Amino acid sequence: MSKSNSVAAPEPLLISETSISRAYARILLRVVEEPGKEISPLVMTVAGFGPNGEIHEDASLRATLDTLLVHKGKSNVEDVAYTIFPQRLWNMAQGDRAKLFSFYRMAFPAYKAMNRKANGRGLYFERMTMYGRGPCDGNQLEYVLSQYGSRPGVRRSMLLAATFDPGRDHTPSAQLGFPCLQLVTFVPTSAGLTVNAVYATQQIFDKAYGNYLGLAQLGAFMAHEMDMPLARLNVNVGVAKLERISKVDKGLAPVIASARACLVASPSHCVPSMPSLVAGASI
Repeated sequence: MSKSNSVAAPEPLLISETSISRAYARILLRVVEEPGKEISPLVMTVAGFGPNGEIHEDASLRATLDTLLVHKGKSNVEDVAYTIFPQRLWNMAQGDRAKLFSFYRMAFPAYKAMNRKANGRGLYFERMTMYGRGPCDGNQLEYVLSQYGSRPGVRRSMLLAATFDPGRDHTPSAQLGFPCLQLVTFVPTSAGLTVNAVYATQQIFDKAYGNYLGLAQLGAFMAHEMDMPLARLNVNVGVAKLERISKVDKGLAPVIASARACLVASPSHCVPSMPSLVAGASI
């Protein structure tokens, strides 16, 4: 029998905000201004989305972060978001989800070939729509939407998409870059759709903002197809860590300054960064 541990488990850090930019700013500032390089566990919740799926962002923070990411040879925010939801393909599909799924199936081999080191084990949207087994030929999102639309009173526990697969992902490798996102659930409420995402770990510098944007875009898509507004995004992270850049890196200073400015500004300073899904804007 193990001895009891007198050290209390850490309480979650709760970040509740009105935009993904403000949420990211709070998370970044917390880790750079406090001792250590990790937040564990982290609970982030964001509301304030537009009636047609508009996602509000602080343009200065987004641009400053993108500049540093490119300078460091990392994927920019949009490319990270694209691994979770291919917004450009949805725009091209003009509101037809069958076309979206078809476009993605055709494009995925090219995405994988572009960067076999990063994408060789898959991408999140690929796992959600091309899992490899299950109903709807492994398209978990289509199954969720088809079941939800088929009858009233569908049990909420079926409205989920898994990205983790024990058969492929339980390995003894010292490091496994994919999948950090494990699961996404979709909960219809009287206020609209709530999206819940679970991460084992998350990289604060080069992934977190893009993760939040991609999840919000995925939520806006699902809300659109379920004929309701996107009400809230909740993200639960076991360990959020800043380990791919130093806190004292000179390049991080402008991002920190933009994060502080974002929080000082009125929440209304953040503006929609994507077209209405209803409008079906082209790429």
